[in-house]
Amino acid sequence: MDIILLLKAALMGIVEGFTEFLPISSTGHLILAGDLLRFNNEKGKVFEIVIQTAAMFAIVWEYRTKFIDVLTNVSTDLVAKRFVTNLVIAFAPAALLGLLFGSLIKAYLFRPVPVAIAFIVGGFIILLVERWKHHIRVEKVDDMTWVDALKVGCAQCLALIPGTSRSGATIIGGLLFGLSRKAATEFSFFLAVPTLVAAGLYQLFKERALLFATDWSWFAVGSVAAFISAFLCVRWLLQYISSHDFTAFAWYRIAFGVAVVITARTGIVHWTGGF
Repeated sequence: MDIILLLKAALMGIVEGFTEFLPISSTGHLILAGDLLRFNNEKGKVFEIVIQTAAMFAIVWEYRTKFIDVLTNVSTDLVAKRFVTNLVIAFAPAALLGLLFGSLIKAYLFRPVPVAIAFIVGGFIILLVERWKHHIRVEKVDDMTWVDALKVGCAQCLALIPGTSRSGATIIGGLLFGLSRKAATEFSFFLAVPTLVAAGLYQLFKERALLFATDWSWFAVGSVAAFISAFLCVRWLLQYISSHDFTAFAWYRIAFGVAVVITARTGIVHWTGGF
């Protein structure tokens, strides 16, 4: 058993879990971490898909009562029907654009420096949005209309650019569109379920030739690490937003992005793809 490989898998899982639901881009962090750990080959990309799915299950567990209620009553309860409809509507725009342009985006943007630039730009956008006065129309996720869901779904399309952050795009988009901080954050959580499941199944089917039974140990280690860290992060974030805005995440994004650009420019770190 390769202990170094298991340690790398655990580190990648922790990075995924702690960044998936924060507005700081899990994909961006995985690209950077994978580059530093030399964990960025084709098998490593498949591994990332698996641990993103594992992190998603933290949402299913945290909101298991909500999901069970919706699945049980979706055929009879109007609120449950609206919830499912809103998820489908919000999921559709990014799914369509991902199918059309996913390969092109991966070819040109899945590299450290483009990710760092997206980190910086996204940070400044969060700062601008947090300075605006928010007019809250929707206090709870169950109060959202299909139009609200479509707007958030369109915002999620920005997350196709690695480093932008799926959570950041949907949460900040939700704030701009009149959702309360809690509603925007929770809908971002819920939207992660169909988004990550669909993306994961699609990519695993495409890359199935890279999967072998001998990989189970490090895939399992990474998945467990991603699930646990994501669960802890979700619990923390729900408490954090009750008394804080997202400004701290914006400054983190900017500082981290600048650090990557500087290290690439000076050659301190030899990032894949260069400057």
